[in-house]
Amino acid sequence: MRKRGEGGLTQIGKISAELGEGRNLIRATRAELQLGFAAARIRENPNDTERAFMVRQLVLCTLPHTDPGDVDAWSRRSGSIALGIQPGVDFDTGQKIGYPYGTIPRLLMFWTTTEVQRTKNRADMTTLEKRTLQLGSSLDAFMRQIGLNPDNGSGKRSDARRLHNQMDRLFSSRIGWVEKHQIGTAEGKERGTMQVSPRFALWWDPKQPRQGSLLQSWVLLSEEFYDALVNNPVPVDMRALRALKRSPLALDLYAWACYQSFVIVQKRLPAQFVAWEQLRQQFGADYKDPKNFKKKAQGAVRKIAALYPGLKIGKAKGGFTIHATRLAVPQKPVQKSLDNRSFPG
Repeated sequence: MRKRGEGGLTQIGKISAELGEGRNLIRATRAELQLGFAAARIRENPNDTERAFMVRQLVLCTLPHTDPGDVDAWSRRSGSIALGIQPGVDFDTGQKIGYPYGTIPRLLMFWTTTEVQRTKNRADMTTLEKRTLQLGSSLDAFMRQIGLNPDNGSGKRSDARRLHNQMDRLFSSRIGWVEKHQIGTAEGKERGTMQVSPRFALWWDPKQPRQGSLLQSWVLLSEEFYDALVNNPVPVDMRALRALKRSPLALDLYAWACYQSFVIVQKRLPAQFVAWEQLRQQFGADYKDPKNFKKKAQGAVRKIAALYPGLKIGKAKGGFTIHATRLAVPQKPVQKSLDNRSFPG
């Protein structure tokens, strides 16, 4: 039977032990305490989800964790699929704009995919209107809900400046993929590329970041990219995103676990084995030392298991097993605040 603390809440000490922290609450860091409280709240109310989405292609092959630097293209592989990204060019300076990397472009992609899912069936909007996302109140609400502040100053590391920079990088980039096929002795290959956005406008006053200048910003998604967001969404719980927002690896592995669990639950599959090396090739291109990646991934997987009721992670030689008894997000969620252009929640 699950232990319960005062007020019926799962004991934080138990959560800490399951995370493998091996620390008592007095010595726990602020981040550890926040994660423990988030896990306890989710476990007590597993169906009270804050529904969000990530596009399937960026679940299987993700964005860079760190800045790749001045290279022509960056790619990752997952099974028979290789996904790559190319940075845009600033024709005013003649320089590359740079790659989207780290947590912020991932959070932007969660917001973008969720916004597309929110409006895709609206009869009062044209397709062009649905492809044109207003980066105002909805994105502002999302950033605040996730724990970031879009108007907190003009410093180099401020959330506002990082958000503006990563929006420019993400919306200017091109994404491509190659998928190999084999039927009998015949071999085939598919290639595709899609621009994230053919047109966008970003407004921000570094001297007055609190003036809400995002209200004038917008992005037009390309037809190919919009179709990918509409047709291949992976549902996730924003309560978990909020708890994992400091780590791009943890965000990647959480979205991946949600997708794997969906397949397992829908097909009623037994526990599936995942090799650490397989996971490193898919998500660990930024880690030169396989041992360092394994250590970081183990910590991330423990956190994800604590934040996902019904997710079972088992030990196995050379990797681990994953199984799920429920979806991370119910298929028919309770409608919350999707009609007022604020992020669900």
